[in-house]
Amino acid sequence: MTAETDLIKLYSDRILALAADIPHTDRLENPDATVKRRSPLCGSTVAVDVRVEGERLVDFGQDVKACALGQAAASVVAANVIGRDRAEIRAGRDQLLAMLKSDGPVPEPPFDGLEVLLPARDYKNRHASIMLAFEAICEAMDQAVNSACA
Repeated sequence: MTAETDLIKLYSDRILALAADIPHTDRLENPDATVKRRSPLCGSTVAVDVRVEGERLVDFGQDVKACALGQAAASVVAANVIGRDRAEIRAGRDQLLAMLKSDGPVPEPPFDGLEVLLPARDYKNRHASIMLAFEAICEAMDQAVNSACA
């Protein structure tokens, strides 16, 4: 396959559709925590606001400025993250990272829609952008839970 064909495969119609329809793009007023993460390699950024009850995410907003792959990942994560606890969110993050870097399986439900990013395994320079949403949410959840316990 040529490099051009590989890129066409990478930016599939499904990835582009997810990138065009990212849920929860309204930022929250008075969130429990806000985190902004940036990929130093490509400059993609994701900022998230979270509201938690106990260890469960009950409301979420985000601002995504990323490549189509980062946007698609943020779309799938956002569509499934509300109602999940920190352990479930961390498990999804860890499974996505393993899928990308270690040829691991597709993340388990509810994050199994991330299988659309399987072709990105071969594009290591895109992995950080793909991971941004999960990384920001995990950090925000940790901040929110830890500040509630202080």
